[in-house]
Amino acid sequence: MPDGSVRMRLLLVDDDADVATMYETQLAAQGFEVIRARSGAEAIDRANRDAPDLIYLDLGLPEMHGFDVLERLRAAPATARIPVVILTNYSEPELVARGRELGAHDFLIKAHTPPGVPAEATRKLVS
Repeated sequence: MPDGSVRMRLLLVDDDADVATMYETQLAAQGFEVIRARSGAEAIDRANRDAPDLIYLDLGLPEMHGFDVLERLRAAPATARIPVVILTNYSEPELVARGRELGAHDFLIKAHTPPGVPAEATRKLVS
């Protein structure tokens, strides 16, 4: 980051490579270190191995639904306190409520979330 402080490490979990690249490019340009995972199982592994400061989590993932990933992250002492922001195309109110129930810090809808918004959201969550 420009002030010389340690870069925040973000885990971006999305199976759509084009979407993930779009968000990663913007986040990296804002000074964040971005780690990517394409599946639920990989997300859990990367969260445990890389200890990100924040996780952006899609719901529609191969192998494991995003809510299952969130439940597992919250159940494990090593990952229980990592802030998770759901970043998905699903906007149904019951899904938003379920995400918050499971401990998501925010719920962003991709169609309404320009690539620069996650960087702003990250700064708000960790400041």
